[in-house]
Amino acid sequence: MGVAELPRVMDALARRASTLRDALGRSQGNTESMVAILGSFDHRLSALEAAMRPTQVLLRPRGGGEMGVAELPRVMDALARRASTLRDALGRSQGNTESMVAILGSFDHRLSALEAAMRPTQVRTHAIRMAHENIDKTIKAADAILSQFDLARRAEATILRGPHEDLEGYLEAVDLLKSIVRFFASNKSLKNNDGLLNRVNNILSKSALKIEEEFKQLMTTYSKPIEPDRLFDCLPKPPRAPKDDNDADGGHTHSEHPSKGLETGICRTPTLMPPRILPLLHDIAQQLVQAGNQQSCYRIYRDSRGSALEVSLRKLGVEKLSKDDVQRMQWEALEAKIGNWTQFMRIAVKLLLAGERRICDQVFDGINFNKDQCFAELAGSSVLTLLSFGDAVAKSKRSPEKLFVLLDMYEVMHELQPEVEEIFEGRFCSEMREAALGLTRRLAQTAQETFADFEEAVEKDTSKTIVQDGTSTLKILFQEFETGSETESQLAVVTMKIMQALQNNLDGKSKQYKDPALTYIFLMNNIHYMVRSVRRSEAKDILGDDWIQRHRRVVQQNANQYKRVAWAKILQTLSVQATGSSPAELSSSGVSRAMIKERFKSFNMQFEELHAKQTQWTIPDQELRESLRLAVAEVLLPAYRNLVEHGKNPNKYIRYSPENIDQALGEFFDGQQFGEQKR
Repeated sequence: MGVAELPRVMDALARRASTLRDALGRSQGNTESMVAILGSFDHRLSALEAAMRPTQVLLRPRGGGEMGVAELPRVMDALARRASTLRDALGRSQGNTESMVAILGSFDHRLSALEAAMRPTQVRTHAIRMAHENIDKTIKAADAILSQFDLARRAEATILRGPHEDLEGYLEAVDLLKSIVRFFASNKSLKNNDGLLNRVNNILSKSALKIEEEFKQLMTTYSKPIEPDRLFDCLPKPPRAPKDDNDADGGHTHSEHPSKGLETGICRTPTLMPPRILPLLHDIAQQLVQAGNQQSCYRIYRDSRGSALEVSLRKLGVEKLSKDDVQRMQWEALEAKIGNWTQFMRIAVKLLLAGERRICDQVFDGINFNKDQCFAELAGSSVLTLLSFGDAVAKSKRSPEKLFVLLDMYEVMHELQPEVEEIFEGRFCSEMREAALGLTRRLAQTAQETFADFEEAVEKDTSKTIVQDGTSTLKILFQEFETGSETESQLAVVTMKIMQALQNNLDGKSKQYKDPALTYIFLMNNIHYMVRSVRRSEAKDILGDDWIQRHRRVVQQNANQYKRVAWAKILQTLSVQATGSSPAELSSSGVSRAMIKERFKSFNMQFEELHAKQTQWTIPDQELRESLRLAVAEVLLPAYRNLVEHGKNPNKYIRYSPENIDQALGEFFDGQQFGEQKR
């Protein structure tokens, strides 16, 4: 037992002495009670002896026998002796108790003296104990500080190596340094650590610069434009329509709407940035924002992703055109650009802009950073370039041929409006939302005004204005400006009115041709075009299959009328002779040979005249053109071969072989001049 144990031992002894003192006190009390009881008993016994003494004399027995009343004095003497003995024992017990109390009093006195003597030792022992506790606390604090120094040393080594080799380890080292700063900030009682804190803060400042450089490098490396082929591969493929074997007008039956599949199909999401890079970019952006470098992070992200988006659209074919540029374009070039623009809008909104929004949300998720404003600035230029072309078309001079391309443009904008609202949510993107909505309304307004111009132009004179696809968009357009349940019937009435106006116009224009054959070619061409245009669009649901079949028959009737009017005379030359003789009979005499020669001469003149004119005529549809050539050849070539086979010395008066005629027919209706060929 050392000095440090004495206070504990003294406390234990004092507690035991107190317990013993209490027990003796209780024993002394009990003894005194018994002494009092015995005293009372002794007093009463003495009184009883005195009262019984006269009786004892009178009743003393005169002979032996059992104890009777005479025995009572003896019993009383025995009781008195026992009481005396008990009194003596109690007296001795009281004496022992008093002796023990005296001893305990002496012990208590000595214990108090011992406590007084040990008090300085207790004070020193307490001081030693406190010193030990202070030493333990100091050692623990020193260990904590030394561990912070060790962490700082290891983190500094990682920081000095740079983030290129191990970016995740580098970011962990930065977090370690920040935890060291927080440690000393929360333990302000620790003094003389300014040197370490200054060193850590300097390292953090250097690390922030390196993190910024790494963020810029990663953004530059992985912000590459997307090639057009990859974007087109992400689009849903348009469905293929089965071939219609009963296509009487010779038109194609494949899908005429490559954009139809885009309206309802599901686009595959293109990979604008590798998914494995996005968590790293998020961690770096978080470090930059925490270090106070929000502006650098903002600028780097905006510039890199904005540039990639602009280049992707440029590679796709998007260009900024003004109203004057659109006005100066030839109609064919403008129509092609509008067709491209409708597809570019879908690609830009559904693939590029939607993808950029997802990346921006993921990189800055949970970071105190204005990602909506950043996204608005990186996408703003590209969006305005896209919309500027549509705006230029909507503001350009109205003309009837623009009606259906305006409807196509309106249809695309109307279709994309919900996605535009979702992608460009928030107040910072309000300008782009309003620009898209404004373009949709301008296109609708311009289309409505052009629609009125179109109807008026058809009724007056517009030989080049042909109905094209767009009827399904007309329905949406009417819903934009009309209300009520009669939109469908109004659309049907208007569509039928336009088709009737077109047919009336065609009938009127056809009468201006002096050549009846060309009249039928004109009607055949234009009615065929009307039928094909209706079959391409949803106008077939409004006009009905009966309308289509009826006008197909009209196309065939005009083709038959052309053959009758254009080739009746030459066929008559080949098959009829004034004498009524057959070619075999005619070849048996000189007169007949002269007649045959005259017939060949007449045929040659008529055919060359037809060839000269009709090679300059045009049938735009290839199948319709080939069909009509074949129909002419089927009636012309057999009659011509029959005449050639029965002629004598054909080299003298036959200018064209049947093969020459067949080749010449192959040049009809294509606008090319035929050079005369001889056998």
